[in-house]
Amino acid sequence: MNVLKRMWRLPRGRIGICITVAVVLVAVFAPLLAPYNPYDIDQRDARRMRPGRGHWLGTDAFGNDILSKLIYGARVSLIVGLCTGLAVTVVGTFMGILAGYTGGWVDTVIMRACDVIFVVPGLPLMILLANYLGTKFYMIIVIFTVLGWAGMARMIRSQVLSVRSRDFVAASRSIGASKWHIMAEHILVSVSPLMIVNGVLNAAGVMVAEAGLSFLGFGDPTAISWGKMLFEAQSGHALLFGAWWWVVPPGLAIFVTVFGFMMAGYALEEVLNPHIPRRQAFSAMRRQMRKFAAGRGTCATAAVAGGAAAGTGGSRQGGVTRG
Repeated sequence: MNVLKRMWRLPRGRIGICITVAVVLVAVFAPLLAPYNPYDIDQRDARRMRPGRGHWLGTDAFGNDILSKLIYGARVSLIVGLCTGLAVTVVGTFMGILAGYTGGWVDTVIMRACDVIFVVPGLPLMILLANYLGTKFYMIIVIFTVLGWAGMARMIRSQVLSVRSRDFVAASRSIGASKWHIMAEHILVSVSPLMIVNGVLNAAGVMVAEAGLSFLGFGDPTAISWGKMLFEAQSGHALLFGAWWWVVPPGLAIFVTVFGFMMAGYALEEVLNPHIPRRQAFSAMRRQMRKFAAGRGTCATAAVAGGAAAGTGGSRQGGVTRG
């Protein structure tokens, strides 16, 4: 709670918390907030209706209410983003701590596995895995985790290499503490700020990656998501018919949600790592926003291009190490 209070004192922390909480509440209470059930084929109206009293954001080419789909779409984006961010953080942190503290052949094997993930083209591999394993949203989580943990692992390993030589780790070894005890009680605590911050940013990147995958037509066909709404708008020639209300709301929802998570992540970074100057934090945030706008975001690139989470953490790693 103390961390949340300190985040709330920061302007971008308040923005990030408000946006994140609002999106979560919309996703949780979607059946109560949505005027129609987009999964019910009986609740359809005229096609491509302009925004009006009956449909505040109009309808799509199938007569579905855009506002209802927008509200329900928050569920898939949040589930995929949060679950994948958590999975990437857990797997990447475990592998990074194991490689950095153990060293030897274990370090070599894990780092070579990271190199393979970095080298393999992410987008073709992701499409291939989606076709082979299926496009259900839980399989999308598995695919993003497989392609995204390497960046986190390399980032955590670089931090562990500096932590394992500190006095408190040497003192624990001298009194006979086991390797697993040291990694769990000392190493994990030392790298937890870096782990938490990049977990939040990974969740934001995965939302972009999920939207991009769904936009390409490889999303879950049975679930409504913002990326799938954009795919249907493109397939239905929404802009050709002037149906801007079909394109703008999901795109704006993706932008606002990712922006909120990124603001919360950078506020959390400033709270957990006060040694980073504010000017440096703002510069990192601007660079990350430009990467997301170009489709090269943290976990978006990790999932789509094979693990660019290292790029996000690399700009902040020095500050965390000094802590």
